[in-house]
Amino acid sequence: MTETPILVTTEELDDHLDSAEVRVVDLSKLEHYAFSHIPGAIHLDYVTLLDGNKPAPGRLPPGKQLEQLSSVLGLSNGCWIIACDDEGSGRAARLLWTLHVMGYPSCSVLDGGMTAWRNEQRRLTAEQPLQENTAPRVAMDTSVIATREYILSHLNDDQVSLVDARTPEEYIGTKQLSSRSGHIPGAVNLNWLDTIDTNNHLRLKPRRMLKDILEARQILPAREVITYCQTHHRSAHTWMLLKSLGYPTVRGYPGSWSEWGNDPETPIQTLSEVNP
Repeated sequence: MTETPILVTTEELDDHLDSAEVRVVDLSKLEHYAFSHIPGAIHLDYVTLLDGNKPAPGRLPPGKQLEQLSSVLGLSNGCWIIACDDEGSGRAARLLWTLHVMGYPSCSVLDGGMTAWRNEQRRLTAEQPLQENTAPRVAMDTSVIATREYILSHLNDDQVSLVDARTPEEYIGTKQLSSRSGHIPGAVNLNWLDTIDTNNHLRLKPRRMLKDILEARQILPAREVITYCQTHHRSAHTWMLLKSLGYPTVRGYPGSWSEWGNDPETPIQTLSEVNP
């Protein structure tokens, strides 16, 4: 494969499942994985993708933790990582974004994840594969990351769009999860749940529908797009969505609102400022 797709269908994974080059990584709840999972899939605890320290637990973990992740996933073998989960692909998308940060774009997300796979009654097993750690492979690609400082320097840049993947209540400030509520000035709200098709096993909504949603909010591929939420879980899904639609320049903000909203020095915007 010359360019790894951001998303793969259940049919495509089923066709490639027996390939030695494919490694399925399941970020579902451990009890769900232990009961049954895709044959050959290894389990990964979501918290290994996070720094975990307050006030911004969603920030990238330290380099040693990324090296350990690379070793566990066997990245030095050059395998095609296909990530899945059982909650709408938010966790899987965070792994996808993290791997791109680590300079490893040979990775995809299973569209619909384990919800689609199980409902289609595809192959499952309770047998856990043997894991052999490899040498770490990490080559950081900072073009995928937006830091607080980067956003501050681009707040008035009309070629940069900020997308807030939280709920409308979090966005306008009526629901507060940090010391301050509201959103980053200029950001537009796109609740990540509005992009998921609950009638189609939690797959993304059809491409035409998604493009209409994005165009209505002036989230355009000609601009650089930065996604954020509370901890870069939901916004990792939005990052994945945009990349799957061919948006060329998309960054994720791992600090997200837990960092921005807990920093007394960063500017914020509330509903009253949007609609005075």
